[in-house]
Amino acid sequence: MRLVSATQQRHPKSQQINFRATDRQAEMLRRAAAATDTTLTDFVLDSAVDRAEKILADRRWFSVTQQQWDEFVDMLDKPLPSTERFRALRRRPDPFSDDE
Repeated sequence: MRLVSATQQRHPKSQQINFRATDRQAEMLRRAAAATDTTLTDFVLDSAVDRAEKILADRRWFSVTQQQWDEFVDMLDKPLPSTERFRALRRRPDPFSDDE
């Protein structure tokens, strides 16, 4: 049974990406693609997309200790020291509004 890759389930491929590899790198990729019963293109693309998702996820998810999390939640729960400056700012006319 051949597994369907994530890239095959998406929209038809419309972009072409070219890159160079050493003989050793190309052979390793071909062998790995054959071992997983996928085309070289699908193997390289799936591997690259998987790595890209992991790299980008690292920029969306943050790991913290329980103590750091508790401190963060405490900061969110505390009332602001003073909101008078924010209230004064809100009372000012909106410079981007057409209302006079």
